[in-house]
Amino acid sequence: MANLQSHIHANLLQPGFEFETIFQPNRKQESAFRFRARHINGRRAPKVILCDDARVQPGKICDVRVRNVRKPESRQRGYIEVEFLRQRGFQLDEKIYVEPLQLRKLQALLESGMNILLDGPQGSGKTVLSRKVAEALGMHYVFFNCSAIFEATDFLATLQIRASETGQAETVWMPTDILRALEAAHARPSERYLIFLDEFNRCREMARNGIMPALDSTRKLYNPITGSMLHIPPNVMWIAAINNGSQFTGTTHVDPAQMDRFAPLKMGYPPAEEENRLLAAKYPRASRREIDRIVRAANAIRQDDGLQVDLSMRATEEACLLLEHPNFADVPNDVLPDILKSSFCGRFLGRWDDETTDAGMIWQSIVRTLEI
Repeated sequence: MANLQSHIHANLLQPGFEFETIFQPNRKQESAFRFRARHINGRRAPKVILCDDARVQPGKICDVRVRNVRKPESRQRGYIEVEFLRQRGFQLDEKIYVEPLQLRKLQALLESGMNILLDGPQGSGKTVLSRKVAEALGMHYVFFNCSAIFEATDFLATLQIRASETGQAETVWMPTDILRALEAAHARPSERYLIFLDEFNRCREMARNGIMPALDSTRKLYNPITGSMLHIPPNVMWIAAINNGSQFTGTTHVDPAQMDRFAPLKMGYPPAEEENRLLAAKYPRASRREIDRIVRAANAIRQDDGLQVDLSMRATEEACLLLEHPNFADVPNDVLPDILKSSFCGRFLGRWDDETTDAGMIWQSIVRTLEI
């Protein structure tokens, strides 16, 4: 990685070098350039990148070419001047699938700066999608699990007991990753931050009210460490994820006022051919035929109205992981049924050989689908 990074840095110092980047408005009023960026092909640039082309669309990926490299002068830092080549559509890498129309919605919401709520079954790729969005837009990614939130102040700081220098117990406020990210966003306004609120409906409902002002036009949060309101800078974006449905326990209702702070985006499991592609790419040593059997069994379970259950993509990944492991390479018999007894049936109540339980009904679906 270090060699690759130095190679990129050596080449970008040459006029004519082309790369992709994401511009933001240049906040320096005295600058002759309207836009600035800090990343080259997703990696941090050694100097700020500047452009004054009116075709630049802030927040979107574009292709540029190095025009000139200015070396540092007295009281002025060096910079890379580029010429605009073309604007790109929003792109995610091939390690994730998003239905094309949903991808268009996602792009529009991201460009508008709206808060996004990913609503979908477990293991449908909500967390992975949030990470890929941050990567695609060159944003700092902050993961925050809301299931540990009990009080409204817990979003920014938690009370902890520690030993003082004299050995006495003392209670102190400890900042969370959210507070650290917000402080960094204030300090570095040219960089962008994506805060992902995972399991958003697994914290106490009243505690969740505490973060509402950060998600609306108020754009403020109460900081218990300073005892004052903390302004949310414009270079911070919020994405939250929930599991919505009667089958989920431990969740709390997201009321209309809270829901109205977000633009909801429904997610589901990918089509069979896409799940096959994703699994084959991640587990290349697994047989394509066996991957197809795994996906067919999974979709039969997901689409069975009598079962009415969700089967996570983590279950299909686990089955592929076991299938390609050397431990199963020399097993003469068909090992997949035994793998699915644990990877699929083991995620539900009961036993695979008891048809009166959820696990037993899952097994019967597998038997019918794969004609075991």
